[in-house]
Amino acid sequence: MEDLKKSILEKIKPSDEEMAKLKLVADELMYKIDCLTFKVGLTGVQTQLVGSAARGTWISGTHDLDIFITFPDDTSREDLESYGLSVGRQVAKEAEHWDEHYAEHPYVKMRYKGFDVDLVPCYRVSSASSIISAVDRTPFHNEFIKANLNGLEDDVLLLKQFMKGTGVYGSELKTEGFSGYLTELLVINYGSFEKVLEAASDWRPGLLLDILEHGKLKFEDPLVVIDPTDPKRNVAAALSLDKFCTFVDVARSFLSSPDESMFFSSLIPPISDIEIVERLEKKGSSLLAIVFKTPDVVDDIFYPQFSKMENSVVPMLDKNEFTVLKAGKWSGEDSVVMLELMSGTLPNVKMHRGPPVWVRDHAEKFREKYVDNEDVYSFVIEDGFYVAEIPRKHISARELLEKELANCSLGKHISKSVKDGFEIIEGKQVLELNGDGFRSFLNGWL
Repeated sequence: MEDLKKSILEKIKPSDEEMAKLKLVADELMYKIDCLTFKVGLTGVQTQLVGSAARGTWISGTHDLDIFITFPDDTSREDLESYGLSVGRQVAKEAEHWDEHYAEHPYVKMRYKGFDVDLVPCYRVSSASSIISAVDRTPFHNEFIKANLNGLEDDVLLLKQFMKGTGVYGSELKTEGFSGYLTELLVINYGSFEKVLEAASDWRPGLLLDILEHGKLKFEDPLVVIDPTDPKRNVAAALSLDKFCTFVDVARSFLSSPDESMFFSSLIPPISDIEIVERLEKKGSSLLAIVFKTPDVVDDIFYPQFSKMENSVVPMLDKNEFTVLKAGKWSGEDSVVMLELMSGTLPNVKMHRGPPVWVRDHAEKFREKYVDNEDVYSFVIEDGFYVAEIPRKHISARELLEKELANCSLGKHISKSVKDGFEIIEGKQVLELNGDGFRSFLNGWL
């Protein structure tokens, strides 16, 4: 195991030269910000490098810098946003490219000397439990990790890379996996990379980890890790049940048979046309895809709506007796909801069960409606219930989606995109979809 870890660290641990360059660029940017805030007379404003770059837990090649511009907590929200953006724009004039992003409040993202840099204004508050905006707690995360990691940086690097390689790393709504901060807390809690995997092998949903023993709080997530800096928060709230269970599975697999490839295997190769056709023919199921233009909104707005769409479409199909074997979703320039059905078509008739004969009022109304109806194929009594064999409203899943998709619960932005135009493709027509990364997704999903 030690030789394996050493081999992986040689690939992922930043070199002295790489670390020196990061420090140089970070110091340069913070100096520029300090000069700008002094020049315009902003008092009490400080800059701070946060995140993995500040904690020595960043993987070689991931050149990300999170620089926080901290304002006194009595600063108005208007001034924080205005001055924070103004400073960010001034610094970004020397960037390769930059743009403004909007989360709880606006911030600047830029590419500067080979680094992806976020310049984020926030409030400098007394504790993480008294934050004014969500990002205000990040400096406290910084302090806690730096004070408690105690030489376990290499273990964090190994765990992060293992999670990346097995596809469970990243707390954004697109991924629903483990955040960097959560990864660091797991290493601190258990004591090493191997001990995290050993513990995870026996995890069950509902596990609670409370490093500072704040006392049990009520959360209903698969994994609950109480934030040491803010006990009202679950650091693992973004982690889905499937990603939780995937980590349990890969931890067991690795401990059973340690393999370096697990650290670097998350990139699934794209599936070829021939492979798609072979899988479809072998399965004998029906494949449908809903394709629409991806709305121009940030991921934190789009992905909840995307999940809402999937969770609305599947029950609609089930309600109309189209059995959904599985569903999945992918997004690029276009977004796609993939659906695998037992069958994409159904018989022209369906059995409509009415009330039991002895419930007279309801039974007579049902009988009156169907017994002499020319559209009804048969009217019988089965197990004491009236049963009418009636025409099915939708015999094609494709037709159902084309007619009813806009009536599903889609969310504001996806609803607009769908109304502007969408396409339902079926079976081998999926070969027409070639968005960058879609074929890799399909290879893992199909």
